Amino acid sequence: MVEATITRAGTMKEKSVGGELEVRDVSKSYGTDRYPKTVVDNCSFTVERSKLTVMIGPSGSGKSTIVRLLASFEQPTSGAVLLDGKKVTKPDRERLVVFQESALYPWMTTYENVVFGPKAQGRQGASLADAARDAIDRVGLNQFQKSYPNQLSGGMQRRAELARALINDPAVMILDEPFRGLDAMTKGLMQEYYAQLFESSRNTHLFITTDIDEAIFLADRLLIMSNFPLRLRQVIKVDLPRPRRLVDVVTSDTANQLKMTALSILHEEALKSFAVGNQSADHLIESYKQRYRAGPN
Repeated sequence: MVEATITRAGTMKEKSVGGELEVRDVSKSYGTDRYPKTVVDNCSFTVERSKLTVMIGPSGSGKSTIVRLLASFEQPTSGAVLLDGKKVTKPDRERLVVFQESALYPWMTTYENVVFGPKAQGRQGASLADAARDAIDRVGLNQFQKSYPNQLSGGMQRRAELARALINDPAVMILDEPFRGLDAMTKGLMQEYYAQLFESSRNTHLFITTDIDEAIFLADRLLIMSNFPLRLRQVIKVDLPRPRRLVDVVTSDTANQLKMTALSILHEEALKSFAVGNQSADHLIESYKQRYRAGPN
């Protein structure tokens, strides 16, 4: 599915509206056949077209592994990953990942970092320069095209990473905890900025996080994942209007109820990691269930 857009030069081009990514009965194990270690266990979910889907689960549950499988950096032990109904087995420009760690080359300017990938794929000339300026402008770094990464703040580096992905116009953008490590104020600003960026494009996004407030603010759909090994626990539709502002979501009764529902599941999964079958852990799980059924005091 494509739509027409106008570039900075005034020319028309076709642009992907976004693809639908499906994980179908996927498992991933490491180790040997005799001593396998299962990280992802019979997991199935869909990242819907033109939606911002957020995946949230306990730390160490296998979310980064599922990212590598979605991008075809690794292959599943069983099951399949499909893009628009077709099985995918190799990395391509239709599925791009923004990782936690910065991938900006320190010896390159913002502009040079943004055009590096397309140049490596053979793109060149005025059309590439125009696309780069457009991507940089969309993330608000127009005045920092000649700046090096060490001259940019943490939030600006994250925006440069987004520009690197945007220039390739992927069918699906996968973001693996991209704002982790930022200070609270910068993180809040980046969440608002990213939400606006998504709302202006409506491409397909999968955003990975362990932050429930971030998840509720950003998501159209929330995928709540289990403790290790990873599987889907529940899908929650986040029925909040767009465009969104953090201050409105924080004070929303609907958002708070969604948060309580999600937290009850997440706490149950997190507590399982303390001790499987341990009576004290089982007692904590039951206490949390009762607490969240009752709601806040």
